[in-house]
Amino acid sequence: MKKASEVKRNLKRNNLRIKNKYEYVAAIDVGGTKMASALFTEKGQLMFGAEIPTPTDGGEQAVQQIISLYLQLEAEARKRGHRLLATGVCIPGMVNPKKGLVWAPNIKGWKDFPLIKILKKEISGRLSVISDRTAYVLGEAWMGVAKDKKNVIYLAVGTGIGAGLMSDGRIIHGQADLAGAVGWMALNREFKKEYLRLGCFESEASGAAFFKKARALVKSHPEIFPEEKTPGHKIKEAVEMVCQAARDGESLALKLIEEFQDYLAMGVANLVSTLNPEVVVLGGGLFKSADLFLEPIKKKFKLWAQPLASKSVKISLSALGQQAALYGCAWAALNEEWGT
Repeated sequence: MKKASEVKRNLKRNNLRIKNKYEYVAAIDVGGTKMASALFTEKGQLMFGAEIPTPTDGGEQAVQQIISLYLQLEAEARKRGHRLLATGVCIPGMVNPKKGLVWAPNIKGWKDFPLIKILKKEISGRLSVISDRTAYVLGEAWMGVAKDKKNVIYLAVGTGIGAGLMSDGRIIHGQADLAGAVGWMALNREFKKEYLRLGCFESEASGAAFFKKARALVKSHPEIFPEEKTPGHKIKEAVEMVCQAARDGESLALKLIEEFQDYLAMGVANLVSTLNPEVVVLGGGLFKSADLFLEPIKKKFKLWAQPLASKSVKISLSALGQQAALYGCAWAALNEEWGT
Protein backbone atom coordinates (compact mmCIF):
# COMPACT_ATOMS: atom_id res chain seq x y z
CA MET A 1 0.00 0.00 0.00
CA LYS A 2 1.25 3.44 -0.92
CA LYS A 3 2.03 5.89 1.85
CA ALA A 4 -0.25 8.92 2.24
CA SER A 5 2.65 11.26 1.38
CA GLU A 6 3.29 9.38 -1.87
CA VAL A 7 -0.41 9.51 -2.80
CA LYS A 8 -0.37 13.26 -2.17
CA ARG A 9 2.67 13.70 -4.36
CA ASN A 10 1.05 11.72 -7.18
CA LEU A 11 -2.16 13.73 -6.92
CA LYS A 12 -0.20 16.96 -7.00
CA ARG A 13 1.74 15.75 -10.04
CA ASN A 14 -1.45 14.71 -11.83
CA ASN A 15 -3.16 18.00 -11.05
CA LEU A 16 -0.15 19.88 -12.36
CA ARG A 17 -0.20 17.78 -15.54
CA ILE A 18 -3.89 18.52 -16.05
CA LYS A 19 -3.31 22.20 -15.43
CA ASN A 20 -0.44 22.32 -17.90
CA LYS A 21 -2.70 20.99 -20.64
CA TYR A 22 -4.61 24.26 -20.43
CA GLU A 23 -1.76 26.65 -19.85
CA TYR A 24 -1.51 28.17 -23.34
CA VAL A 25 -3.39 31.21 -24.54
CA ALA A 26 -3.80 32.23 -28.19
CA ALA A 27 -3.36 35.82 -29.40
CA ILE A 28 -4.28 37.24 -32.81
CA ASP A 29 -3.50 40.81 -33.85
CA VAL A 30 -5.63 41.82 -36.85
CA GLY A 31 -4.11 44.70 -38.83
CA GLY A 32 -5.09 46.47 -42.00
CA THR A 33 -2.32 44.79 -44.00
CA LYS A 34 -1.25 41.79 -41.90
CA MET A 35 -2.39 39.48 -39.14
CA ALA A 36 0.03 38.28 -36.47
CA SER A 37 -0.59 35.39 -34.09
CA ALA A 38 1.16 33.88 -31.09
CA LEU A 39 0.98 31.32 -28.32
CA PHE A 40 1.74 32.40 -24.75
CA THR A 41 1.97 30.68 -21.41
CA GLU A 42 -0.11 32.06 -18.57
CA LYS A 43 3.04 33.71 -17.24
CA GLY A 44 3.58 35.65 -20.46
CA GLN A 45 6.24 33.54 -22.15
CA LEU A 46 6.01 33.72 -25.95
CA MET A 47 6.12 30.16 -27.32
CA PHE A 48 5.20 30.46 -31.00
CA GLY A 49 4.41 33.11 -33.58
CA ALA A 50 3.19 33.41 -37.18
CA GLU A 51 2.13 36.13 -39.61
CA ILE A 52 -0.01 36.26 -42.77
CA PRO A 53 -1.39 39.06 -45.00
CA THR A 54 -4.85 40.46 -44.30
CA PRO A 55 -7.12 39.73 -47.29
CA THR A 56 -7.72 42.88 -49.31
CA ASP A 57 -11.35 41.85 -49.80
CA GLY A 58 -11.92 42.08 -46.04
CA GLY A 59 -15.34 40.93 -44.84
CA GLU A 60 -15.82 37.18 -44.45
CA GLN A 61 -12.41 36.42 -45.98
CA ALA A 62 -10.70 38.30 -43.17
CA VAL A 63 -12.75 36.30 -40.64
CA GLN A 64 -11.66 33.04 -42.26
CA GLN A 65 -8.04 34.13 -41.92
CA ILE A 66 -8.57 34.70 -38.19
CA ILE A 67 -10.15 31.28 -37.83
CA SER A 68 -7.31 29.73 -39.81
CA LEU A 69 -4.76 31.32 -37.48
CA TYR A 70 -6.72 30.12 -34.45
CA LEU A 71 -6.76 26.54 -35.76
CA GLN A 72 -3.02 26.74 -36.42
CA LEU A 73 -2.42 27.91 -32.84
CA GLU A 74 -4.69 25.20 -31.47
CA ALA A 75 -2.79 22.54 -33.45
CA GLU A 76 0.57 23.95 -32.35
CA ALA A 77 -0.49 23.87 -28.71
CA ARG A 78 -1.69 20.27 -29.08
CA LYS A 79 1.60 19.30 -30.73
CA ARG A 80 3.37 20.61 -27.64
CA GLY A 81 1.12 18.60 -25.34
CA HIS A 82 -1.13 21.46 -24.25
CA ARG A 83 -4.58 22.85 -24.93
CA LEU A 84 -5.79 26.43 -25.19
CA LEU A 85 -7.23 28.13 -22.14
CA ALA A 86 -8.45 31.23 -23.98
CA THR A 87 -8.11 33.29 -27.16
CA GLY A 88 -7.57 37.03 -27.47
CA VAL A 89 -8.14 39.01 -30.67
CA CYS A 90 -7.54 42.72 -31.31
CA ILE A 91 -8.76 44.80 -34.24
CA PRO A 92 -7.79 48.27 -35.56
CA GLY A 93 -10.99 50.04 -34.59
CA MET A 94 -13.91 49.89 -32.16
CA VAL A 95 -15.50 46.94 -30.36
CA ASN A 96 -19.06 46.58 -29.07
CA PRO A 97 -18.98 43.36 -27.03
CA LYS A 98 -22.66 43.56 -26.01
CA LYS A 99 -23.85 43.52 -29.61
CA GLY A 100 -20.96 41.40 -30.88
CA LEU A 101 -20.05 44.04 -33.47
CA VAL A 102 -16.80 45.70 -34.56
CA TRP A 103 -15.89 48.66 -36.75
CA ALA A 104 -12.48 48.70 -38.44
CA PRO A 105 -12.10 51.36 -41.16
CA ASN A 106 -8.93 49.78 -42.59
CA ILE A 107 -10.66 46.46 -43.28
CA LYS A 108 -13.19 46.45 -46.09
CA GLY A 109 -16.73 45.61 -45.01
CA TRP A 110 -16.05 45.82 -41.28
CA LYS A 111 -18.57 48.50 -40.35
CA ASP A 112 -20.89 47.20 -37.61
CA PHE A 113 -19.56 43.79 -38.61
CA PRO A 114 -20.67 40.78 -36.46
CA LEU A 115 -17.13 39.52 -35.90
CA ILE A 116 -17.62 38.45 -32.29
CA LYS A 117 -20.80 36.53 -33.05
CA ILE A 118 -19.04 34.64 -35.84
CA LEU A 119 -15.89 33.88 -33.82
CA LYS A 120 -17.87 32.58 -30.84
CA LYS A 121 -19.24 29.83 -33.08
CA GLU A 122 -15.78 28.82 -34.31
CA ILE A 123 -13.52 29.32 -31.28
CA SER A 124 -13.81 27.12 -28.22
CA GLY A 125 -13.12 28.37 -24.71
CA ARG A 126 -12.96 31.97 -23.57
CA LEU A 127 -12.80 34.67 -26.21
CA SER A 128 -11.79 38.31 -25.80
CA VAL A 129 -12.04 40.89 -28.61
CA ILE A 130 -10.54 44.33 -27.98
CA SER A 131 -9.20 47.31 -29.94
CA ASP A 132 -5.51 47.38 -30.83
CA ARG A 133 -5.16 50.54 -28.70
CA THR A 134 -6.30 48.58 -25.67
CA ALA A 135 -4.03 45.67 -26.59
CA TYR A 136 -0.96 47.92 -26.80
CA VAL A 137 -1.35 49.36 -23.33
CA LEU A 138 -2.27 46.02 -21.76
CA GLY A 139 0.77 44.37 -23.31
CA GLU A 140 3.21 46.96 -22.04
CA ALA A 141 1.62 47.00 -18.59
CA TRP A 142 1.83 43.20 -18.39
CA MET A 143 5.27 42.37 -19.77
CA GLY A 144 6.75 45.60 -21.16
CA VAL A 145 8.27 48.86 -20.04
CA ALA A 146 5.21 49.72 -17.90
CA LYS A 147 5.14 46.35 -16.12
CA ASP A 148 3.04 46.40 -12.94
CA LYS A 149 2.08 50.06 -13.40
CA LYS A 150 -1.58 51.08 -13.01
CA ASN A 151 -1.66 54.43 -14.82
CA VAL A 152 -0.30 54.01 -18.32
CA ILE A 153 -0.72 55.58 -21.76
CA TYR A 154 0.49 53.90 -24.94
CA LEU A 155 0.78 56.44 -27.75
CA ALA A 156 0.94 54.64 -31.09
CA VAL A 157 2.26 56.78 -33.94
CA GLY A 158 2.16 54.80 -37.15
CA THR A 159 0.09 55.34 -40.27
CA GLY A 160 -2.41 56.95 -37.89
CA ILE A 161 -2.32 58.02 -34.24
CA GLY A 162 -4.16 56.37 -31.36
CA ALA A 163 -3.67 55.78 -27.65
CA GLY A 164 -4.38 52.99 -25.21
CA LEU A 165 -5.45 54.43 -21.86
CA MET A 166 -5.17 52.78 -18.44
CA SER A 167 -6.24 54.60 -15.28
CA ASP A 168 -5.98 53.02 -11.82
CA GLY A 169 -5.48 49.63 -13.45
CA ARG A 170 -8.60 49.84 -15.59
CA ILE A 171 -8.83 50.39 -19.33
CA ILE A 172 -10.73 53.49 -20.39
CA HIS A 173 -13.03 52.46 -23.24
CA GLY A 174 -15.46 55.37 -23.33
CA GLN A 175 -19.10 55.22 -24.35
CA ALA A 176 -18.50 53.54 -27.73
CA ASP A 177 -14.89 52.28 -27.34
CA LEU A 178 -13.70 55.56 -28.88
CA ALA A 179 -11.56 56.64 -25.92
CA GLY A 180 -8.00 56.95 -27.15
CA ALA A 181 -8.84 58.34 -30.60
CA VAL A 182 -6.29 61.04 -29.88
CA GLY A 183 -5.50 61.62 -33.54
CA TRP A 184 -8.42 64.05 -33.31
CA MET A 185 -6.82 66.23 -30.64
CA ALA A 186 -6.87 69.89 -31.71
CA LEU A 187 -3.31 71.22 -31.64
CA ASN A 188 -3.57 73.98 -34.23
CA ARG A 189 -5.76 77.08 -34.19
CA GLU A 190 -5.90 77.07 -37.99
CA PHE A 191 -8.45 74.51 -39.22
CA LYS A 192 -7.48 72.61 -42.38
CA LYS A 193 -9.80 70.57 -44.61
CA GLU A 194 -7.91 67.32 -44.00
CA TYR A 195 -8.75 67.60 -40.28
CA LEU A 196 -12.35 66.68 -41.17
CA ARG A 197 -11.22 63.21 -42.25
CA LEU A 198 -8.27 62.47 -39.97
CA GLY A 199 -8.20 64.96 -37.12
CA CYS A 200 -5.55 67.59 -36.43
CA PHE A 201 -2.94 65.56 -34.50
CA GLU A 202 -3.00 62.69 -37.00
CA SER A 203 -2.91 65.00 -40.02
CA GLU A 204 0.12 66.83 -38.68
CA ALA A 205 2.20 64.21 -36.88
CA SER A 206 1.40 60.63 -37.95
CA GLY A 207 3.70 58.38 -39.95
CA ALA A 208 1.57 59.00 -43.03
CA ALA A 209 1.90 62.76 -42.49
CA PHE A 210 5.67 62.38 -42.14
CA PHE A 211 5.88 60.57 -45.47
CA LYS A 212 3.69 63.17 -47.16
CA LYS A 213 5.75 66.09 -45.86
CA ALA A 214 9.09 64.33 -46.40
CA ARG A 215 8.19 63.51 -50.01
CA ALA A 216 7.16 67.12 -50.64
CA LEU A 217 10.46 68.34 -49.19
CA VAL A 218 12.47 65.93 -51.34
CA LYS A 219 10.61 66.90 -54.52
CA SER A 220 10.93 70.64 -53.93
CA HIS A 221 14.66 70.60 -53.12
CA PRO A 222 16.57 68.53 -55.68
CA GLU A 223 19.72 70.44 -54.75
CA ILE A 224 19.60 68.68 -51.36
CA PHE A 225 18.02 65.40 -52.45
CA PRO A 226 19.27 64.50 -55.97
CA GLU A 227 16.77 62.58 -58.12
CA GLU A 228 19.16 59.69 -58.73
CA LYS A 229 19.26 58.98 -55.00
CA THR A 230 15.47 58.89 -54.60
CA PRO A 231 14.01 57.24 -57.75
CA GLY A 232 10.24 57.53 -57.66
CA HIS A 233 10.34 59.13 -54.20
CA LYS A 234 9.25 55.91 -52.50
CA ILE A 235 8.09 56.09 -48.91
CA LYS A 236 11.13 54.43 -47.40
CA GLU A 237 13.55 56.49 -49.46
CA ALA A 238 11.93 59.86 -48.83
CA VAL A 239 11.60 59.34 -45.08
CA GLU A 240 15.08 57.88 -44.68
CA MET A 241 16.65 60.64 -46.79
CA VAL A 242 15.04 63.38 -44.69
CA CYS A 243 15.97 61.67 -41.41
CA GLN A 244 19.56 61.24 -42.49
CA ALA A 245 19.73 64.84 -43.72
CA ALA A 246 18.49 65.99 -40.31
CA ARG A 247 21.17 63.90 -38.60
CA ASP A 248 23.71 65.56 -40.88
CA GLY A 249 22.48 69.00 -39.80
CA GLU A 250 20.66 70.04 -43.00
CA SER A 251 18.49 73.00 -41.95
CA LEU A 252 15.31 72.27 -43.96
CA ALA A 253 15.25 68.63 -42.82
CA LEU A 254 15.84 69.72 -39.22
CA LYS A 255 12.98 72.22 -39.48
CA LEU A 256 10.59 69.45 -40.56
CA ILE A 257 11.77 67.10 -37.80
CA GLU A 258 11.36 69.87 -35.22
CA GLU A 259 7.80 70.50 -36.43
CA PHE A 260 6.98 66.84 -35.71
CA GLN A 261 8.75 66.97 -32.36
CA ASP A 262 6.62 69.95 -31.36
CA TYR A 263 3.30 68.36 -32.34
CA LEU A 264 4.20 65.10 -30.61
CA ALA A 265 5.35 66.95 -27.49
CA MET A 266 2.05 68.86 -27.35
CA GLY A 267 0.07 65.65 -27.79
CA VAL A 268 2.01 63.94 -24.99
CA ALA A 269 1.60 67.01 -22.77
CA ASN A 270 -2.18 67.02 -23.21
CA LEU A 271 -2.41 63.33 -22.32
CA VAL A 272 -0.15 63.75 -19.27
CA SER A 273 -2.14 66.75 -18.01
CA THR A 274 -5.47 64.98 -18.52
CA LEU A 275 -4.70 61.53 -17.11
CA ASN A 276 -1.65 62.00 -14.84
CA PRO A 277 -0.01 58.70 -15.87
CA GLU A 278 3.01 57.01 -14.35
CA VAL A 279 4.33 56.05 -17.78
CA VAL A 280 3.74 57.19 -21.36
CA VAL A 281 4.91 54.49 -23.77
CA LEU A 282 5.80 55.63 -27.29
CA GLY A 283 5.37 53.07 -30.05
CA GLY A 284 4.67 52.73 -33.75
CA GLY A 285 6.67 53.10 -36.94
CA LEU A 286 7.66 56.73 -36.45
CA PHE A 287 9.77 55.79 -33.43
CA LYS A 288 12.03 53.59 -35.51
CA SER A 289 13.88 56.90 -35.79
CA ALA A 290 13.83 57.30 -32.01
CA ASP A 291 17.14 59.18 -32.00
CA LEU A 292 15.37 62.11 -33.68
CA PHE A 293 12.26 62.14 -31.50
CA LEU A 294 12.53 60.56 -28.04
CA GLU A 295 14.81 62.96 -26.17
CA PRO A 296 13.35 66.13 -27.80
CA ILE A 297 9.80 65.00 -26.88
CA LYS A 298 10.88 64.25 -23.29
CA LYS A 299 12.27 67.77 -23.05
CA LYS A 300 9.65 69.73 -24.98
CA PHE A 301 6.47 68.22 -23.51
CA LYS A 302 7.27 69.77 -20.13
CA LEU A 303 6.73 73.24 -21.59
CA TRP A 304 3.06 72.39 -22.22
CA ALA A 305 2.17 69.88 -19.48
CA GLN A 306 0.85 70.36 -15.95
CA PRO A 307 4.09 70.84 -13.96
CA LEU A 308 3.52 68.29 -11.18
CA ALA A 309 2.24 65.64 -13.60
CA SER A 310 5.19 66.23 -15.93
CA LYS A 311 7.71 65.76 -13.11
CA SER A 312 6.33 62.40 -12.03
CA VAL A 313 5.76 60.76 -15.43
CA LYS A 314 8.26 58.58 -17.29
CA ILE A 315 8.38 58.77 -21.10
CA SER A 316 9.70 55.53 -22.61
CA LEU A 317 9.92 53.69 -25.90
CA SER A 318 7.92 50.48 -26.21
CA ALA A 319 9.85 47.46 -24.95
CA LEU A 320 7.70 44.99 -26.91
CA GLY A 321 7.62 46.77 -30.27
CA GLN A 322 5.41 45.11 -32.87
CA GLN A 323 4.49 42.34 -30.40
CA ALA A 324 2.90 44.64 -27.81
CA ALA A 325 -0.59 44.03 -29.19
CA LEU A 326 -0.12 40.23 -29.08
CA TYR A 327 0.90 40.38 -25.41
CA GLY A 328 -2.13 42.58 -24.75
CA CYS A 329 -4.46 40.14 -26.51
CA ALA A 330 -3.11 37.31 -24.37
CA TRP A 331 -3.55 39.27 -21.14
CA ALA A 332 -7.08 40.29 -22.11
CA ALA A 333 -8.00 36.67 -22.83
CA LEU A 334 -6.55 35.43 -19.55
CA ASN A 335 -8.26 38.15 -17.52
CA GLU A 336 -11.48 38.32 -19.54
CA GLU A 337 -11.05 41.97 -20.50
CA TRP A 338 -14.17 42.54 -22.60
CA GLY A 339 -14.42 38.76 -22.78
CA THR A 340 -17.39 36.96 -24.30
